[in-house]
Amino acid sequence: MRTAYFISDGTAITSEVFGNALLSLFPIEFEPITIPFVETTEAATRVQEKINDRYKTTGERPLVFYTFVDPELTTVIRESEGACFDFLNHFAEPMAAELKIEPKPKAHRTHSIHEKTYDNRIEAINYTMANDDGQNLTHFDEADIILVGVSRTGKTPTSLYLAMQYGIKAANYPFIAEDMDSLKLPKVLKENKSKLFGLTINPERLAAIRHERRANSRYASIRQCRIELREVEMLYKKEKIQYINSTHLSVEEITAKILGMTGLERHKY
Repeated sequence: MRTAYFISDGTAITSEVFGNALLSLFPIEFEPITIPFVETTEAATRVQEKINDRYKTTGERPLVFYTFVDPELTTVIRESEGACFDFLNHFAEPMAAELKIEPKPKAHRTHSIHEKTYDNRIEAINYTMANDDGQNLTHFDEADIILVGVSRTGKTPTSLYLAMQYGIKAANYPFIAEDMDSLKLPKVLKENKSKLFGLTINPERLAAIRHERRANSRYASIRQCRIELREVEMLYKKEKIQYINSTHLSVEEITAKILGMTGLERHKY
């Protein structure tokens, strides 16, 4: 198995994102190793030694994805036995030509705290945690979006991802088995209908997820899952609520689709 290093003088999030995106194109497994805050030549030299040791041990060149502001750090890593991929400098020159200004590198600029967006994200996280799973219905009017769906379709993790990554206030509301005989939007959801977004999932996948939580229960039965999903999807169509099927999607993919379909404003940087 090839080793993939993600290295940076900052959080290494950028190198991880770009590196993993590139690696996803190839149908083999990689062992990921992330090393953030490599801020001195001494630290870079230690990382270089780790890369070289891995090459000696495995006989295969490690893949090294890095983003550095200091060119001296870049030089140290480039002199390793790894196959190196430098994302920022690869694009900096053509970007400078297009903008007609020279770059002024500054460590940690990408992920530094911008007061307004940082405050938005903290406020959104607090809101989302307080309005999870329909436990508090008094502040739904403050939500940017309200995710709805039956239990275990991904409402909570998606809500938290929207809040943590984009500063979006995301409430969520579950439709439960007792609702299915006469499923309709409760008053609080009708009043905020423009903010509703539905999640659904394939019944087989839902049954498997529920089985891990409550094995051999009515809640986890394929019959119950089919009933609930059929009713909730009919409600989405009747009320003209946008929705997606989350069966084969990660939280990141669900979030991206929601943002694309709703046009919600992101508060990331």
